Amino acid sequence: MPTRISSQYNNRQTQHNLRRQEINRARIDNQIGTQSRISALRDDPIAAGHLVKYQSFLSRVNNFEKNAQVLGDKFKYREGYMQASLEIMQRVRELAVQGANGVYTPEDMQNMAVEVNELLGELLQNANAVGPDGTSIFAGTATNIRAFDVDMGAVKGATAPVIANVRYNGSIEQNLIEVDENKYVSVDNAGNRTFWAEQQRLFGGRDASDWQAQEDSVIGVDGMRINVDAGDNVYALVSKINASGVSVKAGVDPVSHGLNLTTTDAHQLWLEDVSGSALMELGIIKDASQKPPYNLGDSVRLSGGSLFDTVIVLRDALFSGDSETIGGRALSGIDSGINALVTRLAKSGSEYERLEKDMIRQSGVALDVNGQIAREGDLDLTKALTDEKMLEQTQNATLHTAGKMYSSSLLNYLR
Repeated sequence: MPTRISSQYNNRQTQHNLRRQEINRARIDNQIGTQSRISALRDDPIAAGHLVKYQSFLSRVNNFEKNAQVLGDKFKYREGYMQASLEIMQRVRELAVQGANGVYTPEDMQNMAVEVNELLGELLQNANAVGPDGTSIFAGTATNIRAFDVDMGAVKGATAPVIANVRYNGSIEQNLIEVDENKYVSVDNAGNRTFWAEQQRLFGGRDASDWQAQEDSVIGVDGMRINVDAGDNVYALVSKINASGVSVKAGVDPVSHGLNLTTTDAHQLWLEDVSGSALMELGIIKDASQKPPYNLGDSVRLSGGSLFDTVIVLRDALFSGDSETIGGRALSGIDSGINALVTRLAKSGSEYERLEKDMIRQSGVALDVNGQIAREGDLDLTKALTDEKMLEQTQNATLHTAGKMYSSSLLNYLR
């Protein structure tokens, strides 16, 4: 069928081609301005799909790297205070060794006690340190409170009230920070681990030989939840605690038949009845209204203290001139505390090294992903400028041709 050519055909075709050229030129100008060859999915659907995935992954990698950097900074602050505390404890040990010699006068012992008391205050200051963001470093996840509270009291030989007791006021929960895909770093900032000197031993004073759980319940041991089934006796409970993986070993005392608990490393026991009343029935804790760690029952005997406890024992023994206590209980506790603090420092240092390796790896991954994004989405500027120049020439030629076609005027018809 022949195509009908009207008097408006040439004009419409010319206008259509001019508009198409303007659209193409505007698209290239937009690509040059954004430095991206994909401004809409239809430009390259496959590359656009890859680009979205790469950009999403790059965003996650950048977040992982930022998490590692922020956490690494916190670890450096934490390690600095721990190192300072270790130096304090080493000086305390020097004074303990001197005081245990038995060759010093009571006045000399008093002077040593005064220095130890000042070192105790500095140790407590380190334990209650806050980071640059104003949060408590050693209070676990309770970062808006002081990690340790102090009770003041009178001590024989001291001229003013001194620190008599230090109580942990934070939590034992740990934050999990994601530093890679499904890879987390556990942040343990609990002060009752970092500043603890000895393994803690708990001796239950209540006979548990006839105890039997009356209902299903859940107990908490150092944050680990352990299910207690109705009908369980004390031996079943001991078995469940020992199989839970928590750093506590349970047993039944052969004399008192009470439940005994011992930590496998230096930290403070944290016991609670999450649901039910199993531990309260065994006499281990008072009741659910009392919060750990100072909720232990009145019949319970406890041993193993914090760094503060060992320094307080040394100070009081120096004030009273008790060389036997200084060379025995005090020096033994100080040595245990130094060993525990060195272990914590080694763990903190290894965690920081791991974070540094994570940051290096994430930087490399980000560089590779940026290369993939550039390959899929970045504009070939040389080609784009060449195409833009060709479109400019084509548009000028079209306008020149149109000018020749429509150069006739009314005067041409009046001749």
